[in-house]
Amino acid sequence: MLRRLYDWVMSLAATRHAERALAAVSFIESSVFPIPPDVLLIPMVIADRAKWFRIALVCTVASVFGAFLGYAIGALFFDLVGRPILELYGKADAFAELTARYNSWGGWAVLFAAMTPFPYKVLTIFSGVTGLNLVTFTVVSIIGRGVRFFLVAWLLNRYGAPIKGFIENNLGMLFTLFMVLLVGGFVVLRYLM
Repeated sequence: MLRRLYDWVMSLAATRHAERALAAVSFIESSVFPIPPDVLLIPMVIADRAKWFRIALVCTVASVFGAFLGYAIGALFFDLVGRPILELYGKADAFAELTARYNSWGGWAVLFAAMTPFPYKVLTIFSGVTGLNLVTFTVVSIIGRGVRFFLVAWLLNRYGAPIKGFIENNLGMLFTLFMVLLVGGFVVLRYLM
């Protein structure tokens, strides 16, 4: 079933509605959809490399707006479903402690998920559950999604189809390495200052 869904999303790249489809997939992927928008972004940029910036912008903006849907899902449905379950099992205090820790470092988690293949939707929903500061959530979502989609689109524009396979095969590793270096750099600066 997932393969059919993937193939269907790929087929949208060849239609005249590709840009709207990219916006829709980017929006819904940030909260519930299992197929990443890269599946549309990559063939669209390869098909018309001059539009790389516009395609990346559509993908980024729609993804960030979709992240608000994920946040709302977490914020609105946790009290209805999640909290009673935690209280039933006596874990409400443990969750309160996890929430406090997450809200101290959650911006980094959202940034990591926004830039890597880690399921971003998990942290958009969890951020709503824990009430992560909405400004922090918004800023790191814009930065993370922007870096991810603009970098992929720029590489495709610059190097064309030959880089497609490299990006698809190594995207997770490249973004994870970037995040390790970014976070490591901040840790080193903190301890040197």
